[in-house]
Parts: sequence; C-alpha cells; structure tokens
Amino acid sequence: MPQKPLGLLERLVAGPVICAEGYLFEFERRGYLQAGAYVPEVVLEHPDLVEGLHRDFVHAGSDVVEAFTYYAHRVKLKIVGREKDLAKINRTALAIARKVARSTGTLLAGDICNTSIYGIDDASSHRQARRIFDEQIGWAVDAGVDFIVGETYSFGGEALLALEAIKRSGKPAVITVSVPREGHLREGWTAAEACRRLEDAGADVVGMNCARGPATMLPLLREIRAAVTCHVAALPVPYRTTPAEPTFQSLTDPHGISGPDGRPFPTALDPFLCSRYEIAEFGTEASALGVRYLGVCCGAGPHHVRSLAEALGRRPPASRFSPDMSKHILFGTDKRLRQDYLEYARRTYGSAPPASG
Repeated sequence: MPQKPLGLLERLVAGPVICAEGYLFEFERRGYLQAGAYVPEVVLEHPDLVEGLHRDFVHAGSDVVEAFTYYAHRVKLKIVGREKDLAKINRTALAIARKVARSTGTLLAGDICNTSIYGIDDASSHRQARRIFDEQIGWAVDAGVDFIVGETYSFGGEALLALEAIKRSGKPAVITVSVPREGHLREGWTAAEACRRLEDAGADVVGMNCARGPATMLPLLREIRAAVTCHVAALPVPYRTTPAEPTFQSLTDPHGISGPDGRPFPTALDPFLCSRYEIAEFGTEASALGVRYLGVCCGAGPHHVRSLAEALGRRPPASRFSPDMSKHILFGTDKRLRQDYLEYARRTYGSAPPASG
C-alpha cells in the first residue's frame, strides 16, 4: 500500500517549504492580465498558460502549487463585469493546480485574500468578507486542497475573519499579513502583535507576504519569530525597498520614467528588481531566523524561486541549467575557449570583482 504523502505541517517539521507566488505580475507582463483590477481572467481564457506557469515554478523548486484564485472573488469580478464567472474561475483554477500538484508530488494550496471592501468598524463589510471567504474555501475544500493560504491582509481584523473561515473547513491555515508603509497594520497593530493574535486564534503558520522587499521585511520577521511559537512564513516582493520607502507601492524613481500616475508601482518597477542572488541571500537570512515557509510574491519569476531553493540546499530540476560562467567565451576558464578572446576580455573589462557574502 503506497505511503500517504506528507502534509504541510509534517513537511515543515522536516525542513523548509517553498511556495512560489507572483502569478499576477507575471501574467500582466506577458499581456494576459490587466494591471489595476488584477483579476485572474487568464484562468478562463488561457488555462494552458496557467498550468505551464505552475509547472515552471515546480521545476524551479516550489513545494506548493497555489491555486490562482487571488482576487477571484465576487467584489473584484464585479469590477470587471465577470461576477457570473465566480464559481467557474475558482473551480477551474483549483482543477489546474490540482492536476499539477498531483502529477508532481507537491502540495495543493487553496488561496483567499484581502477583499478590498473591509472596514474596521463596518459590520456590513465584515459580513460580506465572511461570505467571500466561505465561498472560495468551499470550492477549495471540494478540490481536495492540502491547506489554505489567507494572504495580503493589511487589516488584522480581516486576517482573523479569514482564519476563522479556514478553521471551519478543517484545513491547515497559513495566514500572512501585508504591512503598509507606516510599519503597522491599519488598526495600529504591529506585525508581531498581529501574528501573535493569529497564532492564538489557531493559525498553523503566520507571517508576511507582499508589499515589502527582502530588506524591509527581514527586520519585522525577527520580531514575529520572537513573538510566536508556530511556524513563520515570509514571501517578500522581489524589489529593493528601503527604510525610507519600505513598500513597493512607496518606491520613487528620480532617474527613470514612472507609470501613468507618476509612481513606479506597479508597471515601472523594473529598475528596482532584485537579482536572483539577493533572493538567495534573503532565503539564507530568513532560514537562519527560523522561518520555514518561504517564497517570493508579486514580481517573482522562476529564476528567483530556483535561487531561493538553492540557497536552502536544494537542487531542483531547473538547477541543471544554473549559471556556469566557466564556459563563457569572454569570461570563462575552460581550456577549450579561445585564449585571445579571454585576453581581450581581461584587457577590456578587467578582473571580476570578488564575490560578496
């Protein structure tokens, strides 16, 4: 009788779990999803491309296939006139993710997110949020997900509502908050306080995703790790945020061309993109803090995920094609290369600077 695959919590006990995100930005760059509304219409219009991106991320080292249901809720779909497709888009996204997860031996995750209508003292919005969460979680449970992610909450109260809904389903819950520029959630809670409340309410994994890049997420992760005893999640955006501009929404580019509304976010962030090596460094530092659930959020590509996996000691299938500059015609060391080319490069470009780290 075949052995039952390990679930999320068993895998986290054994070591780090990598969860690739970044579908919204990747499909926007490819021309299959509109920046602004960010509704995942590509799920219905090009399901083959969604399956392909799931497979690319697994090939790069992701242990999780997260269904592309972010913003596939009734409020967002209504904005683009596709509320009638609510059930279809969720069921299709889950079926695609399930197909990839089951064929690759990875974990299947359902996904719910910020509702975009939550108000701290608005009881009606709380009822609407519960309905949104319950609908999407119901479809996820029907699809047989291994666990459910509730992500990108800048309101701690909304994160708690999402957690309550996931717990009613009986599935393990990963809840991540997105900390705004001010350095705290919209109620004034610190990230550590929010994660402590979420742990107390029964979350299995708590942490942060989106908004902040590696440099401005790490300090808050230290505080979270010290405040909770459960597993911690960290999925930064791959952008060079700073203490002065700690979120990718707040970045300004004095030397480049900003987007139509005068800010780089979300379509002129290219000058701020982290290299794969910066993501690897983040993975090393976060892992050293005891963070076990790791990934990269909006803006990530498979090369970022591969470097994260390699930094954690993995060698995913994509590592077969990791860089090997010894074969380069100008900067290589292979004895079969033309020596006059190599000498030209030494004269023209000089010696390579020593590796940092």
